[in-house]
Amino acid sequence: MSFRLGRYRRAVVIVVATAMLAFILASLLLVAAGMRDDIREADVAVVLGNTVNPDGAPSHRLAARLDTAVVLYQRGLFKSILVSGGVGREGFDEAVVMGDYLVKRGVPRPSIVVDSLGVTTAATARNTAALAKTHGWSRFLVVSQYFHIPRCRLAFSQAGLGPVYAAHAPYFELRDIYSTAREVVGYAAYLGGARN
Repeated sequence: MSFRLGRYRRAVVIVVATAMLAFILASLLLVAAGMRDDIREADVAVVLGNTVNPDGAPSHRLAARLDTAVVLYQRGLFKSILVSGGVGREGFDEAVVMGDYLVKRGVPRPSIVVDSLGVTTAATARNTAALAKTHGWSRFLVVSQYFHIPRCRLAFSQAGLGPVYAAHAPYFELRDIYSTAREVVGYAAYLGGARN
C-alpha cells in the first residue's frame, strides 16, 4: 500500500512540475512576443483602455499607452486613433478620458474615435471591426502593455481584422508578473473560443 502511495505522489509531483514548467514557458513566450514591436503604417491605432484614477486622470499604465500612440501619430504612421474602454469602478468612461488626454497632447479631436463599449479585449476587436467598415480601415496598430499585445492581436484576427501591427507601452511595474500570468490564461481562453 505504501509503495502504491509513493508512486502516486511521484506521479502527482511530475504532473504538477510539468504543468508549472509549461506555464512558465508560455509566460516567457507571451512576454517575448509582446515586447517585439511590429510598428508600421496603419489606417488607425487602437489604444485599449485601462484604469482611470479616482481623480479622473489616466493611470500611469494607461497614460503610457496613450503617450506611445501620440509619439507614433506625430511620426505620421496613422491618421486616426481609436480609444476603446468602458466605465470602470471609479465611474469614469475610460474612452472619453483617453480622448481628452490625447487632445491635451496635441492630437486633433477629429482624428480621435471614441469607443465606450470596449469593456473587454474581444469587445474592442468586435467594435473595431464594425467601425472599420464605416471608416474604411484595413490596417490596424494595437497599443497596449507588452503582456496584453498577443491577446489583442489574436482577438483582432478572430474578429476578421488584419493586418494587425503592434506597439507596447514602455511602462513596467511589479504587477506585471500577475498580469502576465493572467494573460496566459486569457490567451488560452481566446484560443479555446472565449469571446467575452
